Amino acid sequence: MARQERLFGVIGLGNFGGTVATELTRFGNHVIGIDQNERLVSAHAEQLSQAMIADARDEAALREAGLGECDIVLVAMGHDLEANILASINLKMIGVKTVWAKATTRTHHRILSKLGVDRIIHPEVEVGQHIAQVLHNPLVRDYVSLGNGYHVVNFMVPESLEGKRLSDLPHTNDHNLRCVGVMRGTEFVGRDGDGCILEGDDRLLLLGQRKDLRAFAATL
Repeated sequence: MARQERLFGVIGLGNFGGTVATELTRFGNHVIGIDQNERLVSAHAEQLSQAMIADARDEAALREAGLGECDIVLVAMGHDLEANILASINLKMIGVKTVWAKATTRTHHRILSKLGVDRIIHPEVEVGQHIAQVLHNPLVRDYVSLGNGYHVVNFMVPESLEGKRLSDLPHTNDHNLRCVGVMRGTEFVGRDGDGCILEGDDRLLLLGQRKDLRAFAATL
């Protein structure tokens, strides 16, 4: 019978890697976590499908840990540049199809890119940008980047928009935005084209480019 769950590997069980590994497990995936630090492995032993002590710089150790069978492996350690790079190389060598890796600098990013790492992430930078965006505009509760300059932004409806029809807002004609949803608590109550009457604490989910989203936010 075909395997239903996805098999993930996480190398490095510090704050970042440990969080990713435990969340993937919570979502119902089989997760193999490895680290050289016995304390970190012990801390995650009951949460993950498998947690073991291994040296990611050792190709044989990764193969023995079963990472070659994983759908995706994340190289999560960032402080040890050598181990990060060698782990990425070893994962490719043992046949892992998709490798994600954490980078700490632009040079590190370029090296991982040259090695063929499928996705390179900068957690601190990405989280910092996210928080700055939310802090900058108190009406922005959250946002998701879709690529190519497009975002979906979660706006709280201010008092100035309470009682107005969604169809009367200037987001479509003046700002080239689309409303993909209006949420009232956990209930979906409207979208573009609906005669939805906005209430306090409603949330507008708007899709568009950053410049247009900023221009609309400035009018609120």
